[in-house]
Amino acid sequence: MTKHVKEVIELLNQEYGLFQEATLDYKEPHELLIATMLSAQCTDERVNMVTKDLFQKYRSVRDFAEADLAELEEAIHSVGFYHAKAVHIIECCRRLHEVYGDTVPSSIEDLTTLSGVGRKTANVVRTHVFHEPSVVVDTHVKRISNRLGLTKETDPVKIEFDLMKKLPRDQWSAINLQLITLGRTICKSRGPKCTECFMKKVCPTGKKV
Repeated sequence: MTKHVKEVIELLNQEYGLFQEATLDYKEPHELLIATMLSAQCTDERVNMVTKDLFQKYRSVRDFAEADLAELEEAIHSVGFYHAKAVHIIECCRRLHEVYGDTVPSSIEDLTTLSGVGRKTANVVRTHVFHEPSVVVDTHVKRISNRLGLTKETDPVKIEFDLMKKLPRDQWSAINLQLITLGRTICKSRGPKCTECFMKKVCPTGKKV
């Protein structure tokens, strides 16, 4: 681990702690899987508002697998891209029901065979449900890991593997919510608050401001 990476990790851990709970509300593994699918191009706050009623109406994997498409679309309409998300959720849960006996699998290989589930969604589930250290590369992690000089890669999968190579294993899950929180509050896509950022002394981007 380089001196720069060590300094970045120390500051992130001091500010945010080493582990944070998921920001999506759920009780069962399949609920986190579905909530994460719904969160694409949508805020976690909005998803939590939707799933509060959604998980009361559809209580099991089988309920989602047998859901009427139009009714499910109506229930998730406000999260955006509702038609594609509804189709993926139904197909995903059908496979969970038929192949995995209503149980969410733990391996990334199995998870990514599910409709609408990519590495990002799979790693969220692995991190919070199975406590498997995983790097989740969303738009915040992609942007900020580049700004902080943790990677020069631009492809999410390459960023994931690059961060796994450079960061200690016990930091993999923590880095996700640390960078997401930093991205939502300070290091925004437009108008980052570099002068106010606690990372400015070690951030190559911040030093240029």
